[in-house]
Amino acid sequence: MKLNDIYEITLPRCNHEGICDCLINQTHVFVRGGIEKEQVKIQLTKKIKEGYIAQIIQIIKPSLLRIQNNCPHINCGGCQYNHMTYQASVQLKYNQMISLFSKENIYVHPLVEAKHPRQYRNKAIFTFQKNKKDVLFGFYQENSHYVEDIKTCLNHDNFTNQIFAFIKKLAIAYKIEPFDEDKGSGIFRHVLIRRAFATNQTLVCLVVSKPFKGSSNFVKEMIEKLPEITTVVMNINPRKTSVVLGNQEKVLYGKGYIVDKLCGCTYKLTATTFYQINHDQTELLYQKAIELCNPHPNDTVYDMYCGIGTIGMSLAHQVKQVIGVEINQRSITDAINNAKMNHIQNTRFINEDATTFMKKEALKKPKTDIIIMDPPRSGSTPVFIAACANLKPKKILYISCNPLTQVRDLQEFKKHGYTAKEVFPFDLFPYSSHVETVLLMSKKNS
Repeated sequence: MKLNDIYEITLPRCNHEGICDCLINQTHVFVRGGIEKEQVKIQLTKKIKEGYIAQIIQIIKPSLLRIQNNCPHINCGGCQYNHMTYQASVQLKYNQMISLFSKENIYVHPLVEAKHPRQYRNKAIFTFQKNKKDVLFGFYQENSHYVEDIKTCLNHDNFTNQIFAFIKKLAIAYKIEPFDEDKGSGIFRHVLIRRAFATNQTLVCLVVSKPFKGSSNFVKEMIEKLPEITTVVMNINPRKTSVVLGNQEKVLYGKGYIVDKLCGCTYKLTATTFYQINHDQTELLYQKAIELCNPHPNDTVYDMYCGIGTIGMSLAHQVKQVIGVEINQRSITDAINNAKMNHIQNTRFINEDATTFMKKEALKKPKTDIIIMDPPRSGSTPVFIAACANLKPKKILYISCNPLTQVRDLQEFKKHGYTAKEVFPFDLFPYSSHVETVLLMSKKNS
């Protein structure tokens, strides 16, 4: 086998990332964009340690679940299930959750579908790049550092797409050079757009290596063309890094933030705020989380990895006290301000690593009724889990954006006597391979 070889095969079932692992001549070949039992022609495009990556060059016998792909940007890699019906993608995700959680004897409830599986993203980041001929503006292609020039994205609302298109036009007109990460030259790096769908407010963040000449007129033209924009900020990131945002920010128009509403609370959102991408599905997820917690007026709740405090504040009015812990200082500052803005007085937010905090708290053995945890994709740690168990909470609610690491952590919790009976998956990222899950753990005799 060698690069560019062509094979005709019948595809096996794809994995949780939408990739079919095909065995050809005892070699693994990984194909994206296929559906189980389809007959296709593939071409080997990249040699990797595990075998080859291939692309479909012809569909000989399509699945009945395949749809005409109406997205012009098939190489961006953002939507692993763009080629199949929404219902087919939901069923595929549900089957994957059953396969994952059934090993732990946990019942999987039906995936909570999105009422609006398109135009749901309230945050988007485009990257500038220059090739020999053109200025490219869009997403990095999958497994690549090459930017796919995006004309429109089906997961952005129309206004977000309009803003991106006009900013590219302005950047070319003002001759602002795209930043070259390898050389450290150029100015324009990224554009971040944040939409508050509940209030129809919009934040635009221009990420540059240094302030550029004519920025005032640049913003003036943008607002004249798109007066619905609420605020514009310039984020300065001079570092040679793939990290999008730098530490220095300047407000160019408006207040520098927007306001959104979620589960009855109001939140200020800046360019750096962590906030769930899908507003409507997040509300459903949080409602289920609160229902599972079944909080009581005398409960003390620990909200770990709390971000800007959205989960804890959603149930604060039902409990005695909420203690939020988050390692990101900006998020803690936002959480404190959000609590004040919503006149919530029974919350306390602490800027500290979650594991470090729990280890210290476990030594004090305070009254703990509910622990809520929403860790990053990497999941939690055995030390954190042991400290949680030492606090002897009645309930531990675990929200996860990566069920694989969640199941791993559940196995660790089981060593301390905490188990879950059921899990509720939510489709927060339609047409992608991602699933958000929530479950409740408790001890048998608690």
